[in-house]
Amino acid sequence: MSSKVDELKAKVLEAQKESDIASLYVLEQEAQENFDEETLHAFYANILDMALENLTTTLESHRKMEMNNVQDFATTRALYEYAMEHYSAGQIQDASALFEVLSGMTDDDKFSWSLKLHWLASAEGITLDAFMSSMADIEVTQGNGTFYISGFTKEAQKLLDNAQDKSK
Repeated sequence: MSSKVDELKAKVLEAQKESDIASLYVLEQEAQENFDEETLHAFYANILDMALENLTTTLESHRKMEMNNVQDFATTRALYEYAMEHYSAGQIQDASALFEVLSGMTDDDKFSWSLKLHWLASAEGITLDAFMSSMADIEVTQGNGTFYISGFTKEAQKLLDNAQDKSK
């Protein structure tokens, strides 16, 4: 058992040295099965640190994340999960700010549109529970196979329409 954990830690360390978020996500299931809570927390903290570093580099270079680039995709996923953690913890303003940044940082129009809905909902003070129950369509999201909420109800469209009316 210990050699398996040591072997996994070596793979994680190598991925960290290479700043390879995608490889860390490949190792995620194995990490969940073999690491204690403290080590697992550090594993996810490393993914987040690398994602934030990648975000900074992307913003400084005035480019968009390319969703067909494995590292950009993994970075975007990590940042989305971070935003959702804030939303889940009731840190709605922090989540809203992250959703706003995420909505404009990729070359994927569907992702951008979906994150604009996340952003509008959180900016309106709508809790994650309310967002999930009245605006998110989990069945459609699962059918889409996305890592982010990508299916929405008519309530979400109303929110978008109201926001557009306010901006006029």
